[in-house]
Amino acid sequence: MFRELEFSGRVGFPINSLDGNGSVAHSSVVTCLLKDLLLLKSTKEHGYFLAITKLKSIGNVEYEEESSDIFYPVAFFCRTFLPVKGDVMLGVVHKLYNRGVFLRCGPMQFVYLSATKMPNFHYVRQKTQEVFMNDDLTRIETGVVIRFLVFAVSWRKKHWDAEREFFVLASLEGDCLGPVSLPGSDELDS
Repeated sequence: MFRELEFSGRVGFPINSLDGNGSVAHSSVVTCLLKDLLLLKSTKEHGYFLAITKLKSIGNVEYEEESSDIFYPVAFFCRTFLPVKGDVMLGVVHKLYNRGVFLRCGPMQFVYLSATKMPNFHYVRQKTQEVFMNDDLTRIETGVVIRFLVFAVSWRKKHWDAEREFFVLASLEGDCLGPVSLPGSDELDS
């Protein structure tokens, strides 16, 4: 799930961004590196890029005459989030349909929990509200936190309007999976 990895790469600047000393401020190099990772978002091998945890080194400037750009080699440590089959995660229901629900989990926007993977839950429409309800009256509805098992993961570079995203299929088949009561919730208030 969460990993700390070391990366190396190059950060580029237009040659006209050099200061009077013929260099670029280290803070500008770090800012540009953060922007590059934000644009990259995720890779199939490493998952989502969450944060740079340590800057190991910034090398000496390299000039490329063909492009009239300058580059700084950088080495850094980064925290990533990679969903893997078999992981148990927490997600929040953000869309509910009669055939299943979509969850959000950290940077992932496309976690699908099919009604067929929710044992003992049944779709119920109550007036204008839709829920999945268990025999013990446990409810799955918009805004509910769910502990789920990842049973399939797919990474897509471009799919519909989503770029560089992981698509996860979730399941509640197993022990200790389903809606979670969080500290501070109003379930116990009377």
